[in-house]
Amino acid sequence: MSRTYKATGINLKSIPLGESDRILTILTRECGLIRAVAPGVRKPKSKLGGRAGLFVVNELVLTQGRSLDRINQAETLESYPGLSKDLGKLTAGQYLAELALCQALSDQPQEELFSLLSEHLSRIEGLSMVGDRPSTTQVLPLLTQGIYHLLALGGIAPQVHACCLTQRPLTPDFQSLNWRVGFSTSAGGIVSLVSENRPKNSGAKPKPDPSNRSSPSVQTQTLPRKVDRQLNAVELAILQQLTAAELPQETHLNLQIQGMMGERPSVDQVWVSIEHLLRHYAQYHYGQSIRSATLMDTYIHSARASF
Repeated sequence: MSRTYKATGINLKSIPLGESDRILTILTRECGLIRAVAPGVRKPKSKLGGRAGLFVVNELVLTQGRSLDRINQAETLESYPGLSKDLGKLTAGQYLAELALCQALSDQPQEELFSLLSEHLSRIEGLSMVGDRPSTTQVLPLLTQGIYHLLALGGIAPQVHACCLTQRPLTPDFQSLNWRVGFSTSAGGIVSLVSENRPKNSGAKPKPDPSNRSSPSVQTQTLPRKVDRQLNAVELAILQQLTAAELPQETHLNLQIQGMMGERPSVDQVWVSIEHLLRHYAQYHYGQSIRSATLMDTYIHSARASF
């Protein structure tokens, strides 16, 4: 006998089925990820039509099926209309939705994931407009923090406050233009490059302390097989700020930090760099590509061309 149940969920994916139906992939608070048929939603006068849109949050009554559930009733609670009015906001929302799909579980509550995704969608929707669109300098910081928070909820966020090898805290050094720290995707975050930054004119190798055999010095630690890239002080500072519940006010326009760096890339370039870093990290740990990231690249390129 079929079981009827209730759930509150947000639509994350939709594909057509037959002549008038759709299959919705829905992240619910109570039951996790479900796939359900929305019957007749593609008909002009369907009562479910507007409730089947992307990012719409509905209170649902469903009938459980063998492979697909069936939506009987839906009452809309939230729809994030501001996302669909701007390409940058919409693309950022799709990006976060794709990450949520990578880690969502079925047949068990996903309250934290549901709430976290909803919070970040709300923040992106609420961005103020510059002219007829929000600037990439506004969209990218919120998108990037959303990526980091979703990775953290999944237990795979990169370590950004301490070296993955030594567990010693790493603080950005804004006084040195040449200061760098490594980032290793396979090791799980930042790594100190102190052993690689010894003066070139020093031919002598550091000698280990014979009185401390139990704990090797920093210089004798083995670096991971692959350091994917090196980060400067600004990039590390931004990565570390992503761990906060909210970005500090005006972080994306933080001229104080920028002013310490002398010659430097633009604000947009720094945020693009951090987003790419976390993108490749997420793809590595999820084991799949993020298709929405390509759309974000296209949006950024078009935004730059328009100014």
